[in-house]
Amino acid sequence: MADRKHGIPAPPTETTVRSADWDGRDLTGETYRRVLFVDVDMTELIDRGSAFEECTFRNVRFNVSEHEDALFLNCTFSRCSFFDATFKGCKLTGSMFDGCSYGLFKVDGGDWSFVGLPGADLRGSALHGVRLREADLTGARLEGAEVRRCDLSGAWLHSADLTGCDLRGSDLGGLDPHTVKLNKAVIDPYQATIIATALGLEVRDQSAV
Repeated sequence: MADRKHGIPAPPTETTVRSADWDGRDLTGETYRRVLFVDVDMTELIDRGSAFEECTFRNVRFNVSEHEDALFLNCTFSRCSFFDATFKGCKLTGSMFDGCSYGLFKVDGGDWSFVGLPGADLRGSALHGVRLREADLTGARLEGAEVRRCDLSGAWLHSADLTGCDLRGSDLGGLDPHTVKLNKAVIDPYQATIIATALGLEVRDQSAV
């Protein structure tokens, strides 16, 4: 398993749910703390306002699941699948993703600060209005993805592939263009000035002397 951000170990679990069929289950309002979920089918699961604290998910299928205003605090996701999964207004602060698969992954709003997504293959995913402060996106693949209006302050983006990524409206103040791939990325005029400055260029109005 990849190291968690800052080397913090995953919290120990106290109970286990193994090989359960939760396909289409409604978890609205339910709470789980320090639970280990192994080989659980959560396909098309509906999750409104549930809370998972310091839980670990291994080989769990979240495909086509819907999560709204849910809490996944300091959780660990290992070799899970998130095809066409949707997270809206959710809080995943401090959670870690390792060896997971995504595809049509959608995140709308919410707080994903300090989340670990190193090397994540997020090609074609859509992240809109998400707080990603100090998130670990080292080596992440975001080709053709949408990362719109996101707070990326302090995010780790070294070796990330942002080829063709739509970054408009996101905070790129901490982005080092020398360490990422930005070919054909879509940015707004304000971001263009920030990147040009980071490259050592001097930006002047054409009317300036």
